[in-house]
Amino acid sequence: MKIINKVLDKSAEPWYAWVVFVMTVFESIFLFIPPEVFMTPAIVANKKRALPVTIAAAFGSLVGGAIAYMIGLWLFDTVGIWLIEHVASIEKFELTKNLFTKYGVLIIIGTAITPIPYKLLAICAGFLNYPVLLFLSVSAIFRTGRFGIVGFLLWRFQKQANDIVKKYSWQLIIAAVVFALLGLLIITVI
Repeated sequence: MKIINKVLDKSAEPWYAWVVFVMTVFESIFLFIPPEVFMTPAIVANKKRALPVTIAAAFGSLVGGAIAYMIGLWLFDTVGIWLIEHVASIEKFELTKNLFTKYGVLIIIGTAITPIPYKLLAICAGFLNYPVLLFLSVSAIFRTGRFGIVGFLLWRFQKQANDIVKKYSWQLIIAAVVFALLGLLIITVI
């Protein structure tokens, strides 16, 4: 319980929005921990931190999504070709590319608001050379919407959320990780 109180105390500080920004950038590139895990302590500890923390998460997600997109774009000629040749096939790649061309916006929306790992979508969008401005625009709208809803709910029910976080902190962390792993499982099954 001491560690939870310490995290809540530190997350109430104004600089913690930068922590949320950096961690959300990392989440959008390689971490499998949902950004809400980083947002929650600050808003639960200090209701006034809801807007800056939500904005930090939204910008972090957009920057991380752009970096992941560029990784996919730059690594296609090396890693992408190797993956197609050794893990899938050119036919599956073409099918994926056609699906992404036809339903790309819906795929981005689904990934932005569900536990499906956003970083995988961003890297795939780069591999497939999906229009970057469309990808970033749709991502920005729906990821910001997701974080805005979470931020608003935590702000609105801050006292109740504080009680829940203090009582069930480890269970919530485990649930967030399981939620992310479910998203990964959904990707591998589809």
